[in-house]
Amino acid sequence: MASFKASLGALLTVGSAWPRLYGLPLRSSALCSAWAAAMEPAPRWLAGLRFDNRALRELPVETPPPGPDGAHSAPRPVPGACFSRVRPSPLRGPRLVALSGPALALLGLDATAPEAEAEAALFFSGNALLPGAEPAAHCYCGHQFGQFAGQLGDGAAMYLGEVCTATGERWELQLKGAGPTPFSRQADGRKVLRSSIREFLCSEAMFHLGIPTTRAGACVTSESTVVRDVFYDGNPKYEKCTVVLRIAPTFIRFGSFEIFKPTDEHTGRAGPSVGRNDIRVQMLDYVISSFYPEIQATHASNSDRVQRSAAFFREVTRRTAQMVAEWQCVGFCHGVLNTDNMSIVGLTIDYGPFGFLDRYDPDHVCNASDNAGRYTYSKQPEVCKWNLQKLAEALEPELPHAVGEAILAEEFDAEFERHYLQKMRKKLGLMQVEQEDRALVARLLETMQLTGADFTNTFYMLSSFPVEQQAPGLAEFLTSLTSQCASLEELRLALRPQMDPRQLSMMLMLAQTNPQLFALIGTQANVTKELERMEQQSRLEQLNPAELRRRNSDHWAAWLQEYRARLDKDRESVGDTTAWQAEHVRIMRAHNPKYVLRNYIAQNAIEAAEKGDFSEVQRVLKLLESPYHSEGEAAEGPEPTGPEGEAGEQRSYSSRPPMWAVGLCVT
Repeated sequence: MASFKASLGALLTVGSAWPRLYGLPLRSSALCSAWAAAMEPAPRWLAGLRFDNRALRELPVETPPPGPDGAHSAPRPVPGACFSRVRPSPLRGPRLVALSGPALALLGLDATAPEAEAEAALFFSGNALLPGAEPAAHCYCGHQFGQFAGQLGDGAAMYLGEVCTATGERWELQLKGAGPTPFSRQADGRKVLRSSIREFLCSEAMFHLGIPTTRAGACVTSESTVVRDVFYDGNPKYEKCTVVLRIAPTFIRFGSFEIFKPTDEHTGRAGPSVGRNDIRVQMLDYVISSFYPEIQATHASNSDRVQRSAAFFREVTRRTAQMVAEWQCVGFCHGVLNTDNMSIVGLTIDYGPFGFLDRYDPDHVCNASDNAGRYTYSKQPEVCKWNLQKLAEALEPELPHAVGEAILAEEFDAEFERHYLQKMRKKLGLMQVEQEDRALVARLLETMQLTGADFTNTFYMLSSFPVEQQAPGLAEFLTSLTSQCASLEELRLALRPQMDPRQLSMMLMLAQTNPQLFALIGTQANVTKELERMEQQSRLEQLNPAELRRRNSDHWAAWLQEYRARLDKDRESVGDTTAWQAEHVRIMRAHNPKYVLRNYIAQNAIEAAEKGDFSEVQRVLKLLESPYHSEGEAAEGPEPTGPEGEAGEQRSYSSRPPMWAVGLCVT
């Protein structure tokens, strides 16, 4: 054990620089495997991982071009291939931030094992390769903010291989932030501590909320640094390079099928594999046989290919509709819903500038770069449907255009509505289906918007609503509920103007004098939103806190009366009202989380980690493993108050955000 730890320590300090020491280029997969076996320490904790890299066997892989060491990661087009072989770049002094026990258990690993920390730092940083791993970067394209961007690919992520477990499951492992690949363009292939912690925590939070997602098994930081301009304001700083181990059945996405796209009429860009329908067929065969085996079994005949493609697209459409319905029901905003960030198996994938709603705002934009508001919370279902349309186009001719359009029109809206209402009924503790339920939910959301109610806490509190007409505590409940509404100070801060007054004046003048140019610039939505903010600010100036509380109380009293009438109808349909009451509460508590990964919670964990203290990351991770249950309270402990102190304020992880975090900017 002592010699093993010594060799680990040496590699953790120096990194896997041995190929350069020997003057050997990294070109051959066989050579890499031989070098790894000969030069890298044999794992103990990870020794049971068995790789079977089906994707690299069944899909075309580019052999890196000849050249000096590093040529394999040089930016370039990658035509005629789905993957390109790469090698993780070593980090200086990798150090474990946290492990997710539940995620690693998928691989048959015990995160509490004695060797776990040291081996995770070594192998999950990319400083050493596991036996059987074959690092590769995936080639894909994408529509970004509605425009075709051409070749994108894994610019900061690397496929390690596929682990087959004793239970018969197969999991793809990825390292995100492990260095440059042919798809890194002008970037360095690195991720930093703040973005890695956010992805690590949210991947696991979403799983425990019951939402389809990729998983995160480990987060490893280092002493290596890169320069990042966090807010794109000309103030760059050094940040620590960090790697996340990601786990999923596959990371193939809608954009994987867009590598065959011919020149786009709007952007002039094309995919790198235009005209290679043979590869499209190959990829479709691989995806369906690997991840949709029931469809493959039903349509095994070669003469049944169109029906098979149609069944596949129908199922992808349904899964995507269900996934985004789940997002809407927990107030999750993805932030970057490009086609290259949409999973082909219906998982939430690629956590960037995401956010959970605090104050309910259907027009909430969680991505500071989304100036036009394309990916607002309320537009997510519509955008996912648009992305499915682009997938259908990318599957032609294997999926005829008319067939794809018909499936999308028939399936998406109906499946989204069905799943959304089913989930919302559970959040409201309704066990019977009534026609009026859609309107009840709509009026609830309208009330939340009018009062600036906290999305998560409002739903959580409704589980304690006294359903009996004469039940004691109704006044106290109404007071508690309205306490979750935004204060006057918070509303004024959240609704403050975003545009310079001179810029707004120029835009309004342009709209009057040259409406065609104004429409071409594409700022109409921003100007309209700004005018709405100004009007709201004007109304707020005429309110005082007492008037705001009274108004909010009136709004909620009206909706609660409607809600009680609906609950009475639900209760009257069953014989045992005591059993109904118990089931009503149980269902609500099982579908309304107390804890979500609010931006301020993530920010507190990030700031502590940047000072070398990872305990807050680990505490938040543990808390998010029990979002619906009282067990989460045991993990709470004392919560940091944030960068501006707010001294003396005792906060819970379920609290609404402090003032310093209202409108917290994420990039």
